Amino acid sequence: MTELTKLTLSDARDGLSKGDFTSRELTEQHLTAMEQGRELNSYIVETADIALEMADEADKRIKAGSATGMTGIPIAIKDLFCTKNVHSCSASHILNGFKPRYESTVTSNLWQDGAVMLGKTNMDEFAMGSSNETSYYGSVKSPWRAVKADGSLETKDYVPGGSSGGSVTAVAGDMALAATGTDTGGSIRQPAAFTGLVGLKPTYGRCSRWGMISFASSLDQAGPITKTVRDAAIMMESMASHDAKDSTSVKRIVPNYEHALTGDIRGMKIGIPKEYRMDGMPEEIEKLWQQGIEWMKAAGAEIIDISLPHTKYALPTYYIVAPAEASSNLARYDGVKYGLRVEGNSLDDMYKNTRREGFGAEVRRRILIGTYVLSAGYYDAYYLKAQKVRTLIAQDFAKAYEKVDVILTPTAPSAAFALGEKMNDPIAMYLNDVFTVPASLAGLPAISVPAGLSREKMPLGLQLIGQAFDEETVLRVGQVMEHAAHFTAKPKIWWGAKS
Repeated sequence: MTELTKLTLSDARDGLSKGDFTSRELTEQHLTAMEQGRELNSYIVETADIALEMADEADKRIKAGSATGMTGIPIAIKDLFCTKNVHSCSASHILNGFKPRYESTVTSNLWQDGAVMLGKTNMDEFAMGSSNETSYYGSVKSPWRAVKADGSLETKDYVPGGSSGGSVTAVAGDMALAATGTDTGGSIRQPAAFTGLVGLKPTYGRCSRWGMISFASSLDQAGPITKTVRDAAIMMESMASHDAKDSTSVKRIVPNYEHALTGDIRGMKIGIPKEYRMDGMPEEIEKLWQQGIEWMKAAGAEIIDISLPHTKYALPTYYIVAPAEASSNLARYDGVKYGLRVEGNSLDDMYKNTRREGFGAEVRRRILIGTYVLSAGYYDAYYLKAQKVRTLIAQDFAKAYEKVDVILTPTAPSAAFALGEKMNDPIAMYLNDVFTVPASLAGLPAISVPAGLSREKMPLGLQLIGQAFDEETVLRVGQVMEHAAHFTAKPKIWWGAKS
């Protein structure tokens, strides 16, 4: 039989429809791959029994002719999505062992569509990180390794990016056909770029946040991580919906995103923001960006230089707004209602002991920053001012879209780096989000598409940012760029039973 784990989501869908294989066969091969790939630490929980039950149900639906886009497709779920009666703890010790009695809206939509859950993927704790090294369950290893000058693989491990590092490793390592991710400041797009995948952050409000364990409520947004742009379109349609349980969910019809993939972008206007050409940007990133511009020209699009003048304030704005919201959201974890409890001599001691032991260093750092900027005497100087700058950033984009249809930028300022390389330098780590944060602050849809390789043969991505609720244009242009780039590189298997 064909090695089914190598298929794209759309090819698997077509194969299931034709009867070339069953969902059970597809799922069993992925479960085997998960066993062989445990060294990568992609999954926190593997749900083999549930997966096989769901696959059998999917096969019945396919046989009955009632299959939809995701029916029978084995996928991985990021650990911050609550899944009923299945461990969901956002990779934090403070929620270790938590099994919710309810299902998140996004995963509920996927299960209604017939998707199959392989397990819950590892991530940075509470989605706070850019390398997947802050998880209580240990770092995730990228399936990619740099190539030395002599053609051999490096022996050191590399980060998959974060916070959706477990999800991208599952997909890039052929341990899932696709995965859910969440993006607060780049946590779908940056890890997708690091691992040669497509990562789509939809418009804020397009996917329900109900049942997602919160980090920063005005920024968090669910999206798909896939092997191709077409796969992202298929999965996105399944994930998105209006949800009365989520006050930030927008009541809009969900389009057929796959129908938007016409391959024709002639006459479209592509904006190139001058502010994204930053001091010290590696030459290979600049060259890739220029190559992306040439691909757009060759496809018949018009290139227009634009300015997003408040871009330089985006990163400091984000690292005020996001920690402030995290400080508020994480206040609920106190050892009283659920999760970890570490006893003390008094109620205050119990609070302190629980939070000290339950939260990792990066989460504690962001809670402290957030509490500080919200405190009396600093709220106006920091948080309120950051919100005003956020508005200016959104206005920059709105003005740009008076002239262009979509904006093209690099996804990340570098390729993936080695595990441990930046853990002792929070500022260097935060700079990984420099190109992704502006779109998050503005609530805009953005996609990362694999577009090339670094000098050391590590994946690099290009980002397309679209207008609010215009994921169709983002996907259409993204697929044109995908075809032009013709990115076919795959990680060389060095882990598990096949090494």
